[in-house]
Amino acid sequence: MARKAASEQESWWVLQAQSGSREALDELFKSVQEPLFRYIVSLVNDKHLAEDILQEVFIRIYRKLRWLREPQAFRAWSYQIATRESFRYLKRERLWTDQVRDEGVLNVVSAAEPLYSPELVQRLPELVGDLSPASRAVIALYYLHEMSLAETAAVLDIPVGTVKSRLAYGLESLRRRLES
Repeated sequence: MARKAASEQESWWVLQAQSGSREALDELFKSVQEPLFRYIVSLVNDKHLAEDILQEVFIRIYRKLRWLREPQAFRAWSYQIATRESFRYLKRERLWTDQVRDEGVLNVVSAAEPLYSPELVQRLPELVGDLSPASRAVIALYYLHEMSLAETAAVLDIPVGTVKSRLAYGLESLRRRLES
């Protein structure tokens, strides 16, 4: 219920910002700043770089907000911009090929165990960071930002089936690392 109210508030701010309200634009940016920053950090693995990308994302949002036809889609739209900016930077800097893909990193953690070891929880961001950017984006949106498969597909501008396959690939890659 609280998420729906927040979504309605964001929609109102979008409409106000599209009408020229600077205060509404500031509120929109405040509402998405922290989650977008965490998402970008999960994609690029560098907080300083994520700050630069977030600035670019906010500039793009500012420039293109007037063309957003569905105010309720603001959050997914902002994630989509963040994804594109992050991938654009990764591609430009050739970090795509520099991703670590070592399949044998951790010991097996039984799926039946309800609690995970503190070491595993501590290493999880590192393990997720070693995934390909495509799988990392899907896992971050689906698990960390709690978006549905359809919302994740909309943010990444890919079919739901592709989201499912990238999610499966990323999880399988994590499982292999945990088993070795």
